[in-house]
Amino acid sequence: MKIITDENCTAYASPGHPERPARISLTLEKLRQQQELNLTWVKPELAEDAPILRAHEPEHLARLKIPRDFDVDTAYHPNIETHARRAVGAALAALKSARAGESVFSLMRPPGHHATRSEAMGFCYLNSIAIAVLEAIATGVKRVAVFDFDVHHGNGTEAILLNQPGTALFSIHQHPCYPGTGTANVGQNCFNYPIPPLTPREEHRRVFTRALAELKEFKPDLVAVSAGFDAYAHDPIAHELLEVEDFHWLGKELRALGLPLFSVLEGGYSNDLPELILAYLKGISGK
Repeated sequence: MKIITDENCTAYASPGHPERPARISLTLEKLRQQQELNLTWVKPELAEDAPILRAHEPEHLARLKIPRDFDVDTAYHPNIETHARRAVGAALAALKSARAGESVFSLMRPPGHHATRSEAMGFCYLNSIAIAVLEAIATGVKRVAVFDFDVHHGNGTEAILLNQPGTALFSIHQHPCYPGTGTANVGQNCFNYPIPPLTPREEHRRVFTRALAELKEFKPDLVAVSAGFDAYAHDPIAHELLEVEDFHWLGKELRALGLPLFSVLEGGYSNDLPELILAYLKGISGK
């Protein structure tokens, strides 16, 4: 299992903000203590303009340099463009590894799936998963599916990939919840599975199973996973009931697809995030 990460991503923070550096630093500490997965570690490079501009407007990229907050949840930080480019670079490296048949996870911040073509929002500045998907299509992959299990709807990924040939989005998320979108399918390729707050774990798993079955019907050559761990029962900013073993189960179900697959960290804000990620990695590794 390859982990793509760079501790420089912990170099920015807002006091009291749930998207905090400890999400990465504590997970790294946890993963370095275990031996079962035989982890290898890779540092990403900064993404260049060309892949980013398939997904984002040039004006948006320029806006990241302007020292002004984007919204009440999404602050400007010094060098935030560099941090976002590094996260995109990790997703692109994960894509390359998946195409080479490797098991891979991008452990970076900031997350990305709320960023639209022209707007940073929801703690997200550049949409790493959408950029990687469009890079895959541009470099010869015929069909790419995004499986987004973050508790919040991947509205930015949906906006960027809407009706893009060869792509499909399958998003399972709480509703009502931020950002309030994802209540129905959109266009020809964006499939949404909204679930109410406090959905029983067994029902949540059934929705995952249905979404995965419909993903298989799309017949993708590659699966890109927006891996958000905030549907956990003890997450501070959502209201679902999943436990550690559910993320292990989900990893096993994704592995059972038998397809090249890479995962990119999105949300997950509880102190148990390292345990949740480890369980998921064990699942996708067949442990």
